[in-house]
Amino acid sequence: MARLLLNDIHVWYTDLMDKRSDPRVKDWPMMSSPAPTLALCILYAYFSKSLGPKLMRNRKAFDLRKLLIYYNLCQTLFSAWMFYEYLMSGWWGHYNFTCQPVDYSNNPLALRMARTCWWYYVSKFTEFFDTLFFILRKKNEHVSTLHVIHHGCMPFSVWMGMKYAPGGHSTFFALLNTFVHVVMYFYYMISAMGPKYQKYIWWKKYLTTFQMVQFVAIFTHQFQLLFHECDYPRGFMIYIGLHGVMFLLLFSDFYKAKYTKGIQVKGHFERNGTNYKNCPINGEIYTNGHSNKGACMPVVDDENDGSPDLDDYKTRSNGIYKNGFTNGHILSTNEAILNSDTNTSSLHQRKVK
Repeated sequence: MARLLLNDIHVWYTDLMDKRSDPRVKDWPMMSSPAPTLALCILYAYFSKSLGPKLMRNRKAFDLRKLLIYYNLCQTLFSAWMFYEYLMSGWWGHYNFTCQPVDYSNNPLALRMARTCWWYYVSKFTEFFDTLFFILRKKNEHVSTLHVIHHGCMPFSVWMGMKYAPGGHSTFFALLNTFVHVVMYFYYMISAMGPKYQKYIWWKKYLTTFQMVQFVAIFTHQFQLLFHECDYPRGFMIYIGLHGVMFLLLFSDFYKAKYTKGIQVKGHFERNGTNYKNCPINGEIYTNGHSNKGACMPVVDDENDGSPDLDDYKTRSNGIYKNGFTNGHILSTNEAILNSDTNTSSLHQRKVK
């Protein structure tokens, strides 16, 4: 009985891997089996929530400011290139926004789209460095469950798309996502360059809303196929659409928790003669006497690389908060996948060192 069951499973798996998948990508790196991708995702989750913090527990935090600037520059350029390739291989005039079947032929344009999808798959692994940099800088509070879920499940989700539908309707999701990442990684790069550059990223408060609009566009574009016929894998369309719904709900909950529920901190804050008493700091950074509500991320600290918590900073600074943002240590706390580290990235909001 057990042998028959195992044989049935083997036959089903072989059929799924060899006969139902796209034969063009079978021999491409990491495409022959889901095992390597699943293993890396599991290892990532274990390292992020357990092994990494343990290894850094008794070590000094690394100063990665310069590395983070270059990392975010590379991610910005990589995302921009993928966005361009998605446009040129389909979405700029060749694809239909209401229904786009997958072209499984060896047509040069179809192969170009497949290769772009593969690089997008690779990018989901390069984004693991976002979390690594948090851990090396001992910013473990940013490695939230939301952050790990987002980064941990994306490689396998994209692997399935690459294996069975490297092109067509659902690549609209990747098109939008690469554009969002261009904007976000550019923001993180500028933020990591120091406080004097903050004036150029006044638009940071719109990043979270930008991300949520992306998810609405994704599931709206996917679920339109529920209402008309289209020669595109229905199950995969639903799977991608539900991803958009899931991340919209997670981001919305995070946004409400961090931006609409201020935490009152009793004390006396002063900047340039302006006093703040019992000011809500959760989601607000005080600059020039005004609160920056809804800021996606805090500003970089160019002077102090220690990143103490609020109580520690108050102890050492006698409750005086300087430069309007406590030398970078009062967080806008929208920092989970938002776990952004003004220097690193992720769907994301960050606290920068």
